[in-house]
Amino acid sequence: MTSENSRPVLGSGAKGTKRFRGRVVKGGEGPVSATNIANLITVARILVAPVVLWLVVLDAGADGLWRYLAALLFVLGMVTDGIDGAIARSRNLITKSGTLLDPVADKVITGGAFVGLAALGEVPWWIVAVVIGRELLITGIRFSVLRHREIPVSRGGKAKTVSQAVALGALLVPFDTFLGDWWTWVAVFLLGIAVFLTVATGLDYLIRGLRGAPPSGERR
Repeated sequence: MTSENSRPVLGSGAKGTKRFRGRVVKGGEGPVSATNIANLITVARILVAPVVLWLVVLDAGADGLWRYLAALLFVLGMVTDGIDGAIARSRNLITKSGTLLDPVADKVITGGAFVGLAALGEVPWWIVAVVIGRELLITGIRFSVLRHREIPVSRGGKAKTVSQAVALGALLVPFDTFLGDWWTWVAVFLLGIAVFLTVATGLDYLIRGLRGAPPSGERR
């Protein structure tokens, strides 16, 4: 018979329905449910992505109410990035599923915004291909090595995410309506920085990750 102490203590390590048993909100020790509060916040952030995409396309470049709502949801989705992680750490609700979903949430939100802006012709499709291609590649690597080791997000990866969020925020909110055409050049400059960091960190992650070494700036 299986002893009580041999049961999986993390939601991500359990099989079948056991994955959903355990602590949801309460801190402490013991089994953690994969549907704990931190993971639910992460899932909510992921669900924001298609809404942002839909609102951007619905606005059709009119810079009206739908555009502002899309920008608001995008900002909320990005600024709440640290909330789910902070709750998971403070309440000991860390799971493998949460570790994987958290960076995926950022990628889905930014990816949705990029696609929406590209559909309106405000961002070149090649940039969207570079960004999404990079994220799919790195996510694939993370999943492929999951059984052997976990790869936390590096500082370079976080800088990339921040740069993308800032650039997309500058593009989503029609600041040029109030500040003039010069703001468009500011947004293009910010987008350039985001693309550079996307490619640079992607190459660093790919090379070091495949060698079994942590990406630059990553903590073990």
